[in-house]
Amino acid sequence: MRWLPLLVYFIWSPGISTAQKPQYPPAKQLQLSEVIHDTIIDDPYRWLENYSAPEVTEWVRLQNQLTESYIKSIPFHEKLNNRLTDLWSYERRSAPGLKGGWYYYYKNDGQNNHDVLFRSNQSTGIEELVFDPNLLSDDGTASLRFFVVADHGLLAAFGVSKSGSDRIEIRLMDLKTKRELSETLTGVKFSTVAWEGNGFYYSRFNHADHSDSSSAADTFHQVYYHRAGTMQEQDQLIYEDKTNPKMTFGARVSRDESLLFISSAKSSGGNALKMKRTGSDEEYDVIAGDFDYTRTVVDADKNRVIIITNENAPRKKVVEYHPVNKTFKTLIPERSETLLGLTRAGNKLIAHYMKDASSKIMIFSLTGAYEKELILPDFCSVNTMNGDPNDSLLFYRISGFTNPGSTWKYNLITGENQLFYQSSLPEFNPDEFETRQIFYKSKDGTTIPMFIVGKKQILANQITHPVLLFGYGGFNISKTPEFLIERIPFLEAGGILALPNIRGGGEYGRQWHRAGTKLQKQNVFDDFIAAAEYLIREEYTSSEKLAIGGRSNGGLLVGAVMTQRPELFRVALPAVGVMDMLRFHLFTIGWAWTGEYGSPENKDEFKALAAYSPYHNLKKGIAYPSTLVTTADHDDRVVPGHSYKFMARLQHCHKGENPVLIRVDENAGHGAGKPVIKIIREQTDIFAFMMSELGMQY
Repeated sequence: MRWLPLLVYFIWSPGISTAQKPQYPPAKQLQLSEVIHDTIIDDPYRWLENYSAPEVTEWVRLQNQLTESYIKSIPFHEKLNNRLTDLWSYERRSAPGLKGGWYYYYKNDGQNNHDVLFRSNQSTGIEELVFDPNLLSDDGTASLRFFVVADHGLLAAFGVSKSGSDRIEIRLMDLKTKRELSETLTGVKFSTVAWEGNGFYYSRFNHADHSDSSSAADTFHQVYYHRAGTMQEQDQLIYEDKTNPKMTFGARVSRDESLLFISSAKSSGGNALKMKRTGSDEEYDVIAGDFDYTRTVVDADKNRVIIITNENAPRKKVVEYHPVNKTFKTLIPERSETLLGLTRAGNKLIAHYMKDASSKIMIFSLTGAYEKELILPDFCSVNTMNGDPNDSLLFYRISGFTNPGSTWKYNLITGENQLFYQSSLPEFNPDEFETRQIFYKSKDGTTIPMFIVGKKQILANQITHPVLLFGYGGFNISKTPEFLIERIPFLEAGGILALPNIRGGGEYGRQWHRAGTKLQKQNVFDDFIAAAEYLIREEYTSSEKLAIGGRSNGGLLVGAVMTQRPELFRVALPAVGVMDMLRFHLFTIGWAWTGEYGSPENKDEFKALAAYSPYHNLKKGIAYPSTLVTTADHDDRVVPGHSYKFMARLQHCHKGENPVLIRVDENAGHGAGKPVIKIIREQTDIFAFMMSELGMQY
């Protein structure tokens, strides 16, 4: 076995734990119950929803103190932290995108918490620094969420988030001098930026609380127009719906800035689409008025609008809408692959498809005629495709489970495809690893694909190994081969990663997604459980060597299956999960998830939600897996009260020696914009806990 600096290799040793069973901080139980649809629901830990209350902050402090003490006692914790720090020090850069005669891209020399924005001149190639997000705060907790350059190339609008909040400030920059303008727009959340002239359209919620720690429901989304050089109070209200507080809106402008599009959504299921001429007082033309299907404008001018939709095309198709005569025609019909995205580059349409959860790139003419497919590696994901109608170059970035990322430059005229930039990690050889894809049967007979990743000699051995089974299964989000640095030491140490493409995701289109929603949500959990049973049956692992993980909706997944089948897993790692399925709709943007989960206010959907809600299905006297719940004190998407309540009840109900702990990150949110230093600390703790509980010792 190859020696690596800073890494000590691990062996599996059954039933060994490095720390004593924790003594959990007490959590009071309220005598609180309510009747919902003739069912009595107890909620003894509701007080933990008020996460700014002194008694809650004290409970969090004690829990963090306990978790830190337990995890720091793991003998290899420091060495794992050193290895992750070393791995994260690799140089990386994004795929360039053209705006106003400059190619914009992000770079990181491996020493920064956040990637730094640069640009190079299209004609001369001269490079210059544009914006360094590392200067936004001393501790790295302020981050850059987006940087949108106007087509004229003179101005940019950029979003800044503090402590990981979904709420952002929008600031402006003069790109000639690279100096910020005086105005700052606040209270912005779930917003795009669409430039028109010397101003842009953006979205914000119409309520007074603009803090980044509020759990109040986000209601009355609005679209405004801001003109550079003016104060936010002067912004023009463009679109709202006073009759429906639970709806979100996004604006887009055509390339020639002649048309304004407004997309309206009630949930993740679909969106309506309207259009009118920019600057006019005319009524909006309704392109699509229902919310049953998705419609995404990918390119537009005054003569035609190109839209991706799943209307009468479960795996999506490309249609052309004519603004003058208000007619549609199919441009690229639905294919057997699932369409993920479309980019206009030069006089071509570049389509990103997915087949069995791996990426494909296909090139079409502007009239929709198929021309060719670019050859990609097996089991890869296309992370970015950047093109411009006035440029003959397409830049795209691909990655895989053990490929940290490569950027390619494709010449649309000559057909030449060149490697533009390849990332590589220190003391890491991807050739030592193998990715497999297998197909297994779920409980109802549905065939599910699953990626399995590990060292070649490990996968060749006919013995069981430690396995991390990771999943998501929701919101039409596809889990494709992705590179995550934190998994590398686990794989180097002989662990195996398994990623099943369970229902609820978008891997096979609309039906695949809908088969894991609302009254059919149990399919998601059955698919995941069947993946675990397959791995055990085929002797990749055993229950004593099996860990499960997931984030957000994936945290819900972990919480649900560990309560349904606690004996099947050794370790559970639910991160920022939705754990109280009877009250999720009451906080921040939770109401928008009822299209995915169903609503507790609907009797039939309530029964389905109550049947799997992780918080409500914990039972006294059950031995649950070793559990590390992770959340953050400024998460204003899935509020931390979900994790707090789940952990309090788990510690009360759990029987046995396995530790059940919670780690609450401070000055952090749902995950986006987290500085590298905080990511390394968090992932060190998670993987040290998991590997220790799986019996992996050095």
